[in-house]
Amino acid sequence: MANVGNQLPTQAVSKSAPGKHGNVLPLWGNEKTMNLNPMILTNVLSSPYFKVQLYELKTYHEVVDEIYFKVTHVEPWEKGSRKTAGQTGMCGGVRGVGTGGIVSTAFCLLYKLFTLKLTRKQLMGLITHTDSPYIRALGFMYIRYTQPPADLIDWYDGFLDDEEELDVKAGGGCVMTVGEMLRSFLTKLEWFSTLFPRIPVPVQKNIDVQMKARPRKVVQKEPQEEEEAAAAALAETGRPGERRRSRTPRRTPSPRRSPKRSRSRSHHREKERHGPSFDRELERERDRQRKEREGRDRDRDRGDRGDRGDRERRRSRSADRNQDRRERKKSRSGSRDRRSERREKDRDGGEDRSRRKDREHHKDRGAERERSRDKKSRAETDDKRHKDDRERHREERKAKRLSRSRSRERRHKSGGEEKSRKKERSHDRDRERDGEQRSHKRSRSKERSHHQRESSNDHSKHSERKRSHSTE
Repeated sequence: MANVGNQLPTQAVSKSAPGKHGNVLPLWGNEKTMNLNPMILTNVLSSPYFKVQLYELKTYHEVVDEIYFKVTHVEPWEKGSRKTAGQTGMCGGVRGVGTGGIVSTAFCLLYKLFTLKLTRKQLMGLITHTDSPYIRALGFMYIRYTQPPADLIDWYDGFLDDEEELDVKAGGGCVMTVGEMLRSFLTKLEWFSTLFPRIPVPVQKNIDVQMKARPRKVVQKEPQEEEEAAAAALAETGRPGERRRSRTPRRTPSPRRSPKRSRSRSHHREKERHGPSFDRELERERDRQRKEREGRDRDRDRGDRGDRGDRERRRSRSADRNQDRRERKKSRSGSRDRRSERREKDRDGGEDRSRRKDREHHKDRGAERERSRDKKSRAETDDKRHKDDRERHREERKAKRLSRSRSRERRHKSGGEEKSRKKERSHDRDRERDGEQRSHKRSRSKERSHHQRESSNDHSKHSERKRSHSTE
């Protein structure tokens, strides 16, 4: 259950027309993770190489150039970055879901290709590339991870007998041909410390049947090639009985992995470098492979009939084909020797040019790095300025708010004092009015009492007069 990234969903995403119809490739499985192991994907996304250097690459040709210069193996982890010694069975490190190490450059570039959403034409350009076997290996691995399982045998069919060699292990020590690698992709689920997406059982059975019906071709050495190999082993070891250990016959050194080569490798320059003879040989090789496939299909159909005459014809045809192959190999070996001599001469004369180009390339990279640093520093200064401006605005707003609140408080206080004064004045006025009314009432009562007294006095005087008159 831990290896969720390698489990395919039940339906494919963005399915397109099969075969050569259309330039848009179908995408099988998860359209975000590319069906990669979760630990590998997290290490790819968090690696500084993917986030910084590969982020600047925007086109397909730039990524192909980066593969040419940087990829030296197709293992998911760098050598010595993961300690899995002593772990067996269902340990997380063995199954590829334990603590990750340093993810390889090859898998970072593989996921970068996935982010570019390759077309069918671009993918065909990867798997038929002539400059480096690692470009082809990443193209085949892209097919294994993203294409529908039913289409894998159609993609790999023309390359199962490819004899181009490459070292797939980190640190070296595991040299195999492209054909052997593709057979491993089709028949095995494990690839070093990770797993490929699972192939449905009916499709896997069909692939196994086709692999059994198509045994691997063993390259037979001719007497001339055996003599050359023996002479080379004698020159290297100094002993006539020992031979150089390798899976395939010795080849002339190829300049495809030379680090002194310029990055610009356009189609026009390839034609000028290889010449028309290379294109002719490539077309002949493709025609030969196509004819061989057609012949095998015919032989299978006729083999069911069980006719002896057909078997004899097949034998004669195979003998003729073997003879034609031998002649072609002889012509190729001669042309390769001539090309190697010419290339050695060109190398001797063009070393200075390549060194100059490398220096210029390093200078350009240094200038680009300085520009990126300047941009980063400018961005940081701009961010600091923006932050300072924001803080100033906040402080100004706070000061304005404080001033407004203080003015409101002052107004409130002044308004309260005025109201209290008005109230006191009104109270004073009311008191004065009450005092006046009370004094007025007192004066009236005094006047009334005075009048009463005067009237009483007058009455008493009148009565006394009456009495006096009466007495008289």
